[in-house]
Amino acid sequence: MANVNPNLRLRGLLLWWRKWGKKDWAIAATGFSIIVFILTYFSRRLPLPLDPAATALTTDNLVGLTLLHNARDRGALCLDGSLPGYHFRKGFGSGSNNWLLHIEGGGWCNTIASCLERKSTALGSSKYMDHHVRFSGILSHQSSQNPDFFNWNKVKIRYCDGASFAGHPQHEFKNGTKLLFRGQLIWEALLDELLSIGLFNAKQALLSGCSAGGLATLIHCDDFRERLPKDATVKCLADAGFFLDEKDVLGNYTMRSFYQDVIQLQGVAKSLQKNCITRMDPYKCLFPQEIIKETRTPIFLVNPAYDFWQIQHILVPDASDPQGYWKRCRMNLRYCNPSQMEILLGFRSSLIKALSDFQQKKEGGLFINSCFSHCQTWMAETWHSSTSPRINGKTIAESVGDWYFNRNMVKQIDCPYPCNPTCYNMDFT
Repeated sequence: MANVNPNLRLRGLLLWWRKWGKKDWAIAATGFSIIVFILTYFSRRLPLPLDPAATALTTDNLVGLTLLHNARDRGALCLDGSLPGYHFRKGFGSGSNNWLLHIEGGGWCNTIASCLERKSTALGSSKYMDHHVRFSGILSHQSSQNPDFFNWNKVKIRYCDGASFAGHPQHEFKNGTKLLFRGQLIWEALLDELLSIGLFNAKQALLSGCSAGGLATLIHCDDFRERLPKDATVKCLADAGFFLDEKDVLGNYTMRSFYQDVIQLQGVAKSLQKNCITRMDPYKCLFPQEIIKETRTPIFLVNPAYDFWQIQHILVPDASDPQGYWKRCRMNLRYCNPSQMEILLGFRSSLIKALSDFQQKKEGGLFINSCFSHCQTWMAETWHSSTSPRINGKTIAESVGDWYFNRNMVKQIDCPYPCNPTCYNMDFT
């Protein structure tokens, strides 16, 4: 069975998940909120990683926070009105003119109440952001951990707007809530600042993001391409950002309803593809299945077929399981009975079907493994190490590198669970 016992880093998720899973915004709070917790947990409590050879936990890995310099003049502010931020590590050697941007995830807020709650956290205010974060996985500067991108200029973009950098100030409420919906302005101001410090001269560039950050990557992928030199190689990577428009086990479209609320609250439709919103309801255009149809820039999609966040919040949200029939299964796939596994297999089939047209795109790349996981690019253990998940012998890092540098066409789709013994399968029990 493809099940790896969770290490100390991953077990720390459980209490956090239980606490926030009951809150209003958690229905669509992406798994990167969990990832933010893990990062804090890693840096403060764990003396050694799973693979010491792959991740050296030294102060050399810590990268400081930079607040966006002209953000206030441009009105590009977090939910609470504080300055947005990013972490930047300068490239070296052959990577001096190459850039990798990674957008942090952390869900969305779809109501005034959930946005007000969010603005008192690092996902809504730079006042609560860690001043230093650890760069690992796709952001690592170590060749053993990040063979193709280790010496590139790297930027981790902090996420503090609650709408995948797609909100607009015209939808702000002037009734005393003091909430700012400036995601699109943050994106534009951030990109301008990075262009001014060297991105404008990029020879190669990769825009990436995890979960809600993966969705932001897809939303802004073509704009990123258009702002860079025409002769630069520019591509995009979305990790665990392919959210499905699927019914839950009671037949309700939980995610669809949530996206409708986010779009209405924060005016997200203005950041979506114009061709799409003229043809259909804007909420449909926020789902990646529609976004990738018209995106011109090459895209690579990393996604587990058994994405634990989507299983827990789209397929089996709390409200759809009042009797707790799914309680153990949605926390560890080992406890799923045959009928539950059949439903999970159907969810996997929906993902594959949603990607059917994309598979025909020559420039597109895929890495769909059979793991019970979520974001997999940010951590060495799942990005590239001796124990990383593999498909056909390739790690995610190797597959992304093959695709980016045109070494091979990469359309990796794993067999169904539990076929892959290299998986890191989460265990919330």
